[in-house]
Amino acid sequence: MDLDRRTLLALASTAAATPALAQAADPTETLKLWPGRPPGALAALPREVITDRTPTSGFRDRYVTGIGEPLLTVFRPARPNGAACVIAPGGGYIRVVIDKEGFEIARRLAESGVTSFVLRYRLPAEGWASPSDTPLQDAQRAVRLVRAAAPRYGVDPARVAFLGCSAGGHLAASLATGYGRAVYALVDEADRLSARPDLSALLYPVIDMSLPHAHGGSRTALLGAAPSPQAEAAYSPHRQVTAGTPPTFLIHAADDASVPVENSLNYLSALHAAKVPAEAHIFEEGGHGFGIYLARGKPAHGWPDLFLAWAARRGWLKTA
Repeated sequence: MDLDRRTLLALASTAAATPALAQAADPTETLKLWPGRPPGALAALPREVITDRTPTSGFRDRYVTGIGEPLLTVFRPARPNGAACVIAPGGGYIRVVIDKEGFEIARRLAESGVTSFVLRYRLPAEGWASPSDTPLQDAQRAVRLVRAAAPRYGVDPARVAFLGCSAGGHLAASLATGYGRAVYALVDEADRLSARPDLSALLYPVIDMSLPHAHGGSRTALLGAAPSPQAEAAYSPHRQVTAGTPPTFLIHAADDASVPVENSLNYLSALHAAKVPAEAHIFEEGGHGFGIYLARGKPAHGWPDLFLAWAARRGWLKTA
């Protein structure tokens, strides 16, 4: 939904005083995921609400709840190189952060020629028939739609990556290990395409749904207050890795107090055991949820360059 006039005026005033807020306008091009009601809709769809924390955060900082119509926001590069990336921001599966783990990453990738799509995915506790699989439905559909629309966006359908942060990292890992799961009924011809990403990138991801390494908020939002051991195992992607899991890039900070670094380390170990190509960077400092802007002045700030260099070695980046 649109921000009201008072909020816009406040943002303009804050932006004038805070150089960090001087960013490009949001892109207006979006791609709706589902042609009608999303799968598993029970009654009235949730009503979208955008909450803006910019005046208190000191940087552009919005999140979305009430996501009844999931969509992709499109960032077209000035000089596309044929690579595409779907970006799933975090938010503990109770919100989707727009800026620091979505739009700012998309802008950085677009600067390098990558056509980027920020995914506004549905949240499990907002009224869906299969709550635990609802975000994965949207992730699968997003990759399929990007491939189906590849000619329109000038991208190579064989070079589609999926990047996720925090709970979005759990979604990215769930897609990387569960791209072949039948979590919704075929809707159109796009659903005949593969949902497997060609590359997977995980930033400080939630992985383990079992204690002590689980992120409690994401675990409760996805599986409920008291999930069974079977549910914990089924929704812990490091237990689902196979040789078919796509090559993976991992970023985490050792001082992450929200999502223990063991989440990335355990996933890396599973990838190694399955002989899946992987690269991991564990930074001493960074905390959680740093995106790009909040990592400034720290070694973790260089992660986009590390990711793009790795992706180039994997053949994902090519000259247009």
